[in-house]
Amino acid sequence: MSQERLNRNQHPIAKRIIVRGTLILDTPTCLGSGDADSPTDLALLRDSVSDCALLTGASIAGALRNYLREYQGGYGVEEQKGDRATMLFGGTRRDPDGEKSPLIIHDAISSKIPIVELRDGVAIESTTGTAKKGQKYDLELLAAGTEFQLSFELSIEKKFSQSQQQVLINLLALALRGLDQGDISIGMKKRRGFGRCHVKDWQVWNFNLENHDELIAWLKFEHWCRELLPDRKTYSSIATALGVSLENQKDERDRFLMHATFQLVGSLLIRSGQDSTGRAPDVVHLKSHRPNESDPVSVLSGTSLAGVLRHRAERIVNTLGSCSPIVDRLFGFVVGKDSQASRLVVHEKVIKDATDLVQNRIAIDRFTGGAYHGALFDEQPIFGGDETLVCIELELRNPKDYEIGLLLLLLKDLWTSDLPVGGESSIGRGRLKGIKADLIHHHPQNPQQWEISEENGTLHITDKADKRRSGESVRDTLEGFVKALLLHLGKEVEV
Repeated sequence: MSQERLNRNQHPIAKRIIVRGTLILDTPTCLGSGDADSPTDLALLRDSVSDCALLTGASIAGALRNYLREYQGGYGVEEQKGDRATMLFGGTRRDPDGEKSPLIIHDAISSKIPIVELRDGVAIESTTGTAKKGQKYDLELLAAGTEFQLSFELSIEKKFSQSQQQVLINLLALALRGLDQGDISIGMKKRRGFGRCHVKDWQVWNFNLENHDELIAWLKFEHWCRELLPDRKTYSSIATALGVSLENQKDERDRFLMHATFQLVGSLLIRSGQDSTGRAPDVVHLKSHRPNESDPVSVLSGTSLAGVLRHRAERIVNTLGSCSPIVDRLFGFVVGKDSQASRLVVHEKVIKDATDLVQNRIAIDRFTGGAYHGALFDEQPIFGGDETLVCIELELRNPKDYEIGLLLLLLKDLWTSDLPVGGESSIGRGRLKGIKADLIHHHPQNPQQWEISEENGTLHITDKADKRRSGESVRDTLEGFVKALLLHLGKEVEV
């Protein structure tokens, strides 16, 4: 009887698949430790022995699971018992009888002690445009280019049929492909441009434990080592490494993407935090480390751009005399215990070919008209030339037509230099001039794509999904989104 009970609780393993990859951060990443005694409000999580950055297996598993669920079910769909994601990652917390996960995900430690960036943030009062009292914070970020060695191990039990085993392997390949393509972000503030990453190299070991030689090989395998082996073949695609095809996997995510390129007119200044030392000016434009760059480069941060877009969106809605919560639904909100994450993802982008110049400024006493005592200061904004490009990348998840219309109005204001970005807009900084914009609606049933460009003062709009449509018909389609916004806000629209 005791032997029968023992056999009942056993889970014989038929195969073990080990996957390793090199993860590289593309943008600064916030992996918070929650240490309340840190000199910053949000300190990095570090390994207690090596002092290198620590990326926990739980964080990796959560990111992969969420990506797989959204890819197969769409944004905002709750995971249900029996879903494919539960087959790979185990039962949900609400399911007391859920199966354990067959996928083991190890903690990852950065290859070396990382470069740390300090960023300041502040909440802005929408009515006054000034900082909210007590809402300033600072945080530590891992610099872009930091590398982590990822390690996964998939256990396939003997009870699974050949078709079930193949489904497990396909699910693993689909989840990890999100790291291939840079679709998965890690850490905090992912919807404000932080945490973008990709895996450049994969290695795979496949052990059939029912074969004696392969069983011994798995037992002798150096599981404690996380690095890629120099004499082992590497793959750029996880699907190729696992020997599967993912062409028939349908993407159910409904999202609207906006990739816009602008020319910088004049100067731009986004204040950096405590990162500037030595004889630097009092205020320096925000710079960030990037791979293959010897010095930090100028960036347009996602947090700064999101604040500018939200403020203008509120102004548009209020001007139309509406009390619609459309802005909160787009950009997220926190009111007491009620909260919602932002559905609009604003990415951080590098500003190319900008020039740094130092300006001396002084405050003027309005009563005397003379210089204000002790108010001489230096600023180092960036200035644009003919080759200076500012790129903006937005992603709206589960978009409604009227929400796309609001984004188009924001694009118009940016395009025509009516909406400045960054600080000190009152003295003319942050003006942009539109060059080109790609609008892509990734709808599972009806994908659409448009291109807006300007040449010699003439605006050109084309339908890239249907080359036969151009001119007024395409304009009418985009104007339809704006009309949907007006209808949503209770305004009459001429048909």
